[in-house]
Amino acid sequence: MNQQLLLQEALSYGRPFTRYGKPAGYIPELAKIDPNRLGVAICSLEDGSIITAGECDAYFTMQSIAKVMSLILAIEHNGFEYVFTKVGMEPTGDAFNSMVRLDQLTDNKPFNPMINAGAIAVASCIRGSCLAERQQACVDFARLLTGNPEVDIDFSVFRSEKATGYKNRAIINLMKSNGIIDGEVEEHLDLYFSICSISANCKDLSYFAAVLANNGVDPRSGRELVPLRVVKLVRSLMVTCGMYDYSGEFAATVGMPSKSGVGGGIISAPIGKCGIGVYGPALDVKGNSVGGLKVLEYLSDKMGLNMF
Repeated sequence: MNQQLLLQEALSYGRPFTRYGKPAGYIPELAKIDPNRLGVAICSLEDGSIITAGECDAYFTMQSIAKVMSLILAIEHNGFEYVFTKVGMEPTGDAFNSMVRLDQLTDNKPFNPMINAGAIAVASCIRGSCLAERQQACVDFARLLTGNPEVDIDFSVFRSEKATGYKNRAIINLMKSNGIIDGEVEEHLDLYFSICSISANCKDLSYFAAVLANNGVDPRSGRELVPLRVVKLVRSLMVTCGMYDYSGEFAATVGMPSKSGVGGGIISAPIGKCGIGVYGPALDVKGNSVGGLKVLEYLSDKMGLNMF
């Protein structure tokens, strides 16, 4: 089937489900977004060309999708072994912002880099002489991985998250008291909020997903952007932890390495096939895009993308 037609069909399949979700109301700036938006983009691994359907030019904040980027960057800055002294690799089954297990472990490490606690610990590893330098390093890396030099931090969302991020502030202070966090708590937390507030669109997400699906190689230039060892790690964490506490069911029903964010985006990286980015700000109770999930279910079934 023609891929353009397939995308339109997937969009039509997913759109009715948007009525069953709502934007992330606990972040005031995100609560303002039209919940009826829905878009999908697929990026080819052969030449980086992108086909789209729906609202694929709309910019939105990556939120937890950017946790994948910050993990790769932290490993680049510090090495694999150091980063994983700060965070583990195990799924939790808990909500993404849960802190219940942080004081129950012998080493006190967050379980994995895809939950808030783990992503905050990872952000603390990103190097730079000051906050602005560290923010720029993250933005530059996001631009590299998405192929879009216009990607940047949405500071209105950053300020909204900073003003209301009480639970994340509690998480980082608990980790500081447990010896996981080194340095200044507030700067690390500001960097974490900045990373979550990096703004992109569906096409950018599909390109990033294509880099991951293509074993870390830029599909346009042929340049290796991410070492294969790191790509394998990241994809495994996306399968086991990438969809919050829906990850197990998603793996069983859709079967693609994926990462969602409460901004409404999802990236999927079916290995060796293509890169997929979806956007739908209406979320379910677990924080995943309702329409986006249905679009991915449709594409996985019709394109044979389930890795299992």
